[in-house]
Amino acid sequence: MQDPTPAAVAAPAKTTHPLAGLALGLVGVIIFGATLPMTRMALEGFSPAFITFARALIAACVAGATLRLLNRPFPHREARPLMAAGLLLVYGFPGFSSVAMQTVPAAHGGVVLGVLPLMTAAFAALFGGERPGPAFWAWSVAGAALVLVFSLSGADIVPGIGDLWLGCAALSAACGYVISGKLARSRPGWEVISWALVVVAPISLGGTLLTVESGVLAPDAPALMALAYLSLGSMFAGFIFWNQGLALGGIARVGQVQLMQSFVTLGLSALLLGETVTPVMLGFAVAVGFVVWCGRKARIG
Repeated sequence: MQDPTPAAVAAPAKTTHPLAGLALGLVGVIIFGATLPMTRMALEGFSPAFITFARALIAACVAGATLRLLNRPFPHREARPLMAAGLLLVYGFPGFSSVAMQTVPAAHGGVVLGVLPLMTAAFAALFGGERPGPAFWAWSVAGAALVLVFSLSGADIVPGIGDLWLGCAALSAACGYVISGKLARSRPGWEVISWALVVVAPISLGGTLLTVESGVLAPDAPALMALAYLSLGSMFAGFIFWNQGLALGGIARVGQVQLMQSFVTLGLSALLLGETVTPVMLGFAVAVGFVVWCGRKARIG
């Protein structure tokens, strides 16, 4: 099998399956939504640095074995964007977010989730070949505002250096989503994330070896299960659904589904960690869902 021609790679796909794209994107968001609760569980047995590199290495091994089993040829023409997507999504967003959480309140995490879909739409317009209309931008801003209000309500927020790291995290994720979404127009979503993991595997291996001595504390069964989920779910399976959803439904439109991720995280935190979900949280979740549903009808060229 030969690599697709440059014209085939560059040609944007028509948005012919918006509902299918939204559905696949929502599955990806649900998988991503468990990342924070699972990270808390994994931290009981591993250091943050070890988790970052080890989960990428485990996912790369599974991805590489799958590619080998299916005899998929390496896409030489797409090596650079795959490397960029891997660096941004495997290390950029998790790394910047971890640094930010050391210097700012946890409520700032909601800021990242609140502005990320809007930034994804902006990058989709800049270099993703999409042209959202005024109605789409209006619904996008409304959704971001809802999540920001929810995240910051009742919090004593003082701007600081952590906001810069949060901005870098959002930029990394938004750029990575657009790059991987464009690649998924010419090949399956699972193959995009698989090759992205493989091309950055040497970094993952080096980081794991450097942190293994001090990074493995005394993991119990829940910590090991959490690390497995972060590797195979958050780092691999989630992106299979997410990338294919971006390709089918459009990067800007499906990117808005991530507005729901903070509420998915709250629900899973309540289920897995016993945290409380209030009626106010449910009200905001319903409002954001309504905004995403309305935004799906907005015109995107």
